[in-house]
Amino acid sequence: MKVYTEEKYTDCAQIKKRIKNLRVGRQVIKTPKVSVVIPAFNIALFVKETLDSVFAQTYNNFEVILVNDGSTDTKDLESALGSYFDRIVYAEQENLGASQARNTAICLAHGEYLAFLDGDDIWLPNFLLAQVESLEKDDLDMIYCDAELFGEPLFEGEKYTKTSPSTGAVTTETLISAQCNVITSGTLLRKDWVVRLNMFDTELPRMQDFDLWYRLAKNGARIGYQTAVLVKYRVRLNSLSGTNVERSFRNIRALNVIREKYGLNERENQVWNKQMLIYKAEYELEQGKFSLTNGDFAEAQAHIAKANKYFRKPKLFLIMVLLKISPKLTLRLFKKLRPAEFSFIAPQKS
Repeated sequence: MKVYTEEKYTDCAQIKKRIKNLRVGRQVIKTPKVSVVIPAFNIALFVKETLDSVFAQTYNNFEVILVNDGSTDTKDLESALGSYFDRIVYAEQENLGASQARNTAICLAHGEYLAFLDGDDIWLPNFLLAQVESLEKDDLDMIYCDAELFGEPLFEGEKYTKTSPSTGAVTTETLISAQCNVITSGTLLRKDWVVRLNMFDTELPRMQDFDLWYRLAKNGARIGYQTAVLVKYRVRLNSLSGTNVERSFRNIRALNVIREKYGLNERENQVWNKQMLIYKAEYELEQGKFSLTNGDFAEAQAHIAKANKYFRKPKLFLIMVLLKISPKLTLRLFKKLRPAEFSFIAPQKS
């Protein structure tokens, strides 16, 4: 198995040395039940709304730890934090990525529970109360919930579980098969699990959260979820979630990583093989859409044909026929019928 780099809780003394600036507000609770972990990178436009939602919670036994991960908008970020400085723990470090930012926050945390929140998402007022009560009532080690999407017309108002459902028990197999999908900003976790099993993997900038949930399930953590919508998840083209092509590739990468890193038993391997076929077909389909929008019609047809070897959908077959007969008409129809999708098709430019 390949060795990856998870930061250990026992290394927190060293991890804290990367903090360049630390401010602890006078109103921060000294012995909180929950530590709210917020990584911040270039989210000055959204962070006030995020913190407004945290401090509007009906549950108030929490501390907030916000880690500025080398933002280029630090001046605007600190201006947006404004009066909240007196109510939060604020740490600033060089840009190291979300894994290290969250790990820094965990090392500063005093709570029994960790609640993860991205700096551009929003909690509904009953998020913490509902999650703490449900976790304790059901004797869980981790719990997550559903979310409403906002921020982009293509997804506005949809539930997270529309395309990323959770059904049945959360196990290694249901995580591999995407039968259960965890949204990070909706997650509450007992801190002692990351103390024992290590924190986020620093080599995984785009899937460190999935890796941690899988590691927890692999080691016997009891994970559950609520079907209630308790979070508003902001969809942004320039966020870590990326474009459709990037997200499809990340799914393939995630499966490869967990097999390399943890190894699979016979049943997990069966599920893995089946899910990999799905992810590869989805990747070909998104590549086909990308090629179509770029006017690479032959390449688009080739990608869609590969995708349809798995999906076998009449709609995809029709698109392939149209691409042969009139590729430019196909592109015009796609632009007319799916205008909002275009911003999420092409890979981000570096």
